Amino acid sequence: MTSPILDRDSPLPLLSAQELRHAYGDREVLAGLSFSIERGEVFGFLGPNGAGKTTTFHVLTGLLSPQQGTFALDGVPVRLGDRRLRSRLGVVFQAQSLDLKLTARENLLLGAALYAIPRRVAAPRAERLLAQAELADRADEPVSRFSGGMRRRLELARALVHEPEILVLDEPTAGLDEAAFQRTWRTLEGLVRETGLTVLVTTHRPEEAERCGRLLVLSHGKAVACDTVDALRRRLSGDVISLELSAERDLEADARLLRERFRLEPRLSDRTLSVELTAGHEWIPRLVEAFPEGALRSVGLRRPSLADVFLKLTGRELERDEPAIAKKKKEAA
Repeated sequence: MTSPILDRDSPLPLLSAQELRHAYGDREVLAGLSFSIERGEVFGFLGPNGAGKTTTFHVLTGLLSPQQGTFALDGVPVRLGDRRLRSRLGVVFQAQSLDLKLTARENLLLGAALYAIPRRVAAPRAERLLAQAELADRADEPVSRFSGGMRRRLELARALVHEPEILVLDEPTAGLDEAAFQRTWRTLEGLVRETGLTVLVTTHRPEEAERCGRLLVLSHGKAVACDTVDALRRRLSGDVISLELSAERDLEADARLLRERFRLEPRLSDRTLSVELTAGHEWIPRLVEAFPEGALRSVGLRRPSLADVFLKLTGRELERDEPAIAKKKKEAA
């Protein structure tokens, strides 16, 4: 699947950007963003809505020209939208772009035709991609009958029909249930392992960010950190204790209690105070005893997550993704 122009031994990054800036009126959404992406890695852009992920995605895919900044492909400067870059990208948008009236096979053949791939080449390639997406037995059904997870896998197959070198995914599993999430990422990880494909992902989901080799943490259009998942997690030492307070409690007053009595600096989220501590299990009795009976609804102890890391680095929370099944239940209620 890899392109014949791929130079695996090149010491230069496959794709790099320097000082990208873009503003909508007075609102700067990219504020000097720089990054470099190596061949064969899964690279994530992590941040909530408003962090600059969508604008970065639009710039990467040539839908938007930054007002300032430069790009390089294999160390050679390129303009956004340059055919040399576009031909090496496969793109999966967050919004669905399949033709629901066509079958799965017809969608892939249409995608191949848009890249001027001859039918004799496109037809067997489509069959291989359908099998890879576990859709071979549904190849002749209209896509309107497919579930959200099946459509997502077909979108991924179509993005690969011209055998790109770089796959760019915008929130690829937003709204999918856990089974569809796992299936999508099994497919992606298999592609990276077997073909050396480079994958770029924008996401707000910590569990999706965990799948990336490296993460660029975005906040207000700036890179707050860029490192491996393990290295980012090590920025939080020890355990995280979460104290969920009853509705009648004053969150600020209870946070002040922890500061004054234990010299702790809790993070506030909804009705929960979270503190980062070494040997958290030893602290739990002391913290519980500091509150009157009935003040705490629950107490939790866990290892730091990427959501905790993001909150510590930026002071902001990542949005919680609501799976499709939960949305349907809420709509039906």
